Amino acid sequence: MLPRIWGTWRGLAPREKSDKNTMDTTTRLILLRHGEVEMRYQRVFGGRIDMGLSPHGQDQVRALAAHLKALPIEGLYVSPMKRAQQSVAPLAAANRRTPIILPELQEVDFGAWTGLRWEQVRERFGVTAFDWLRELDRGGIPEAESMTDFRRRVEAALGRVCAAHAGGTVAVMCHGGVIRMMLASLLDLPLPKMAAFEIDYASMTVVDHHPRKTEVQLLNYTPWRSPS
Repeated sequence: MLPRIWGTWRGLAPREKSDKNTMDTTTRLILLRHGEVEMRYQRVFGGRIDMGLSPHGQDQVRALAAHLKALPIEGLYVSPMKRAQQSVAPLAAANRRTPIILPELQEVDFGAWTGLRWEQVRERFGVTAFDWLRELDRGGIPEAESMTDFRRRVEAALGRVCAAHAGGTVAVMCHGGVIRMMLASLLDLPLPKMAAFEIDYASMTVVDHHPRKTEVQLLNYTPWRSPS
């Protein structure tokens, strides 16, 4: 059975209170993608290229930080990559939290596709860029990070975060590929199925994770698109 997916433009529904005789070990994960990248890297398989944000991307992450300012974030984790570091800065300032850098949160290595535009991938490899999750899953991208290594490191980061914040709320600033891998792991679904989930720049996806179940509460919400 697929998890419950919902949310509103006005904000998340409050977490249900646990029974007074039980300890709530549900971790609310706020999964954040970095803002729009520099123009020269848009529609490019950036992966491990350490690019920065575009001016629009800077505006996006400021809007994201303003939206999240009122939430009781107890922990803040971030990828070591430049675009994620720039994206987390306004959120860290707004919530007065020092981000914890987790190397395991860096974007997937696209190997031979790195630096290629979507059209170039089709020309050189005969594969549409929109099938990148399927190609990554089956080992069809030359020299790319293996699916086993990618899943292992992302799950290691998830395990560390959830163990440190059982019963709390934590934000994780990372990348589109990493968020999709987190969802695949948490929902016990094949990675290619995550192509059905859009993960926009400066978006937030909220997951309540309990050892016995996982519920997606909000998917791909972009505060920078919302009316003020």
